[in-house]
Amino acid sequence: MEDTNKVEFHIEVSATDATDEELDRTTRQLLSDLRELDVESAELEKSGPAPDGSKGDPITIGTIAMEILPVAIPSVIALVQAWVMRGQGRTVKFKSKGIEFEGSPEELQKLLASLEKGKKKK
Repeated sequence: MEDTNKVEFHIEVSATDATDEELDRTTRQLLSDLRELDVESAELEKSGPAPDGSKGDPITIGTIAMEILPVAIPSVIALVQAWVMRGQGRTVKFKSKGIEFEGSPEELQKLLASLEKGKKKK
C-alpha cells in the first residue's frame, strides 16, 4: 500500500489528579499496548530539539504520535476504549488532519463511521 493511505493520529492522554510521572507511566503503558497492534508506527510525541547537554529527545508528556492504515482504526479505537475503562479518571483526545475529538471512544467510533460514509458517497 502507498504511504498516502496512512492516517496520522495524535492521542493526548490525561488522568484526573495524576502527577507528571503517573501520566508519563500511563501513556507509556498505552503506547506499549498500541505497538502490539498492526500499526505502522507509534511513538511518544517529540516536543522539539533537545536542549544542549541533555540526553535523549524531549517528549510531550501524555501524547502519542501514530501512523496507521485506515483498516487498523477500529482495533486502535477498541484498544483505547478498553484502556480508558481500566483506569479511573482516564480520558483521551484524538487529533488527525484538522479533526480534533475529545469524548468517549463510542462517540469517536460514531464520528469515524460518519466520516467513512461521507467518503464513500463521493
